[in-house]
Amino acid sequence: MFYYNIDPVLVEIGPFAVRYYGLIFALGILVSFFIIRHLAKKRQLPLSRSDYDELLIIATFAVLVGARLGHVISSWGYYSSFPLQIFAVWNGGMAFHGGLIGLVAAGYFFAKKKKISFYDIADIAVIPAALALAFGRIANFLNGEFYGTPTSLPWGVKFGNIPEFRHPVQIYEAIKNFAIFAVLWQLRNKKLPTGSLFWAFIFLYGSIRFFLEFAKVVPDYAFGLTWGQFWSIPMAVVGGYMLLKARKRSVDK
Repeated sequence: MFYYNIDPVLVEIGPFAVRYYGLIFALGILVSFFIIRHLAKKRQLPLSRSDYDELLIIATFAVLVGARLGHVISSWGYYSSFPLQIFAVWNGGMAFHGGLIGLVAAGYFFAKKKKISFYDIADIAVIPAALALAFGRIANFLNGEFYGTPTSLPWGVKFGNIPEFRHPVQIYEAIKNFAIFAVLWQLRNKKLPTGSLFWAFIFLYGSIRFFLEFAKVVPDYAFGLTWGQFWSIPMAVVGGYMLLKARKRSVDK
C-alpha cells in the first residue's frame, strides 16, 4: 500500500508557484497539437500552419471553459458558498463531460469556418484527446483529488487526512484513457467510415467510465447515479448506435 505524500507544487518563487497540474495540462495541449498536425498531414487535410495555431487556441479555450463550467455546475453547493474559487483552476477541478462539449463545439465551429467535414477534424482530434485525458488523470493523482472508495487491495493509497486506504481511481482513469488512445492509434490508418474513430472514443469512454464511477467518492446526481454515470450513459448508447450505423452503412455499400 502507498502513503500519498506528494507536494503538488514543483517550484515556488515568492507568491508564484509552478504546479505539476498546470505543467501536465500544458504538456497534454502541446502533445495534442503535434499529433493532430501529424495526422492531418497524413490525411491531407487542407490546413495551413496558421490553421493549426488557430485550432489549438480555440480548442484549448473551449476545453478549459467547458471543463471548468462542468465541474462548477456539478459541485455548485461548494462554489455557491465560495464563488471566487470558481477561478482557482490551479487547485484542480475539471469535468470531462463539460470539456468534451466545449471541444466538440470548437471543432464544429472550426470545421464550418474552414469548410471541411466535422468528422475530418473529430476523427483525428479524439486520438490525442485520449492521451491528454490520461495525463490529466495523472495530474489529479498528483493533486491528491478525486480519490476512490476504501479498499484493502495492495495498491490502495492513503491520501493525507482522508481515513482509510483508497482506490487510486485517478490511476484507473489514466489507464483507461491510455487504453483508448492505444485502440484509436491502432485504428487510425484503417479504412473506416468517417466518424468511426470519434464515435469509438465516445462509446469506449462512456462505457468504461460508467463502471469506474462505482469506485469513486462522489455525491449522487440523480436516480442513484453519479454525475459521471449520468452523462456516460448517453455517451455509451449514442456512441454504440452511431458505430453500428456506420458499420451498416459500410456493409451496404
